[in-house]
Amino acid sequence: MSASSDAGSASPEALPPPVPQVSGPRRSSDWLTWLGVAPFFVFALLFLILPTGFLIVGAFQDAQGHFTFANFRDLFQPGVLDAYWISFKVSAASALGGAVLGSLLAWAAVQGQLPAWIRPTLMTFSGVASNFAGVPLAFAFICTLGRVGLVTVLLRKYVGLNLYSTGFSILSFSGLTVTYLYFQIPLMVLIVTPALDGLKREWREACDCLGGTAFQYWRYVALPVLWPSVLGATLLLFANSFGAVATAYALTGSSLNIVTILLYAQIRGDVMHNQNLGYALALGMILVTGLSNGGYIWLRSRAERGRR
Repeated sequence: MSASSDAGSASPEALPPPVPQVSGPRRSSDWLTWLGVAPFFVFALLFLILPTGFLIVGAFQDAQGHFTFANFRDLFQPGVLDAYWISFKVSAASALGGAVLGSLLAWAAVQGQLPAWIRPTLMTFSGVASNFAGVPLAFAFICTLGRVGLVTVLLRKYVGLNLYSTGFSILSFSGLTVTYLYFQIPLMVLIVTPALDGLKREWREACDCLGGTAFQYWRYVALPVLWPSVLGATLLLFANSFGAVATAYALTGSSLNIVTILLYAQIRGDVMHNQNLGYALALGMILVTGLSNGGYIWLRSRAERGRR
């Protein structure tokens, strides 16, 4: 009797809330949302996941399809190690050069109090130039810095400087590095500009009010905030140049032994044709670029937490 009276006297707040019913239109909208991102997953599956899996399987097989570690043992041949080392040097040089020059350009546009039209113009150019690579870029630099290129001829005619007598060659390590800088610098500008925008004006004003100098502001305030973004962007530039093949092949052909050209030769076939060794080379490149991109993602998340 008391139990029934307690149940009858229970307040409405004590009752569980009604379970919301999912209507038909809501379900259809959820399916439409997933349908909208389906092309991305299909693209990633066909052009990223499946090719990577194919490379991994092929790297552990010989020409007859048998399991082997010989392909990875061949990676330690002097020619292969030399190709990786040259690729590492070109990527490091272009990444460091692009990071320094791109950061200075971005700082001048964001913090340099330049005319208002400079920043949108620079960002527009950077968006175009960062994607300008391959055969058109190689042809442009041959016409500019080749033996009879425009800049080479002008320097020899009006300055009396024979650029090629100094040891420079557009087909060499220095020439390829300079060519890579064309798209590395704009990419750095695009990446580091948001980080520079995150520097609040109040921080500089507080430093000035406390008697701090410009050096102290950059040493103790700005650089600790910016360094994860700058270092992460440098790693991204390294991965970007390490995996470039079209520009290097169109510019230097086989005169410069870098790993992407060696990989191209193994896959496409020449006197050194070994397709499975090419798969192992590609897997090594995936490891290097993956570590670089992973470092960039970790540093970017650290920079975002620091700006909060």
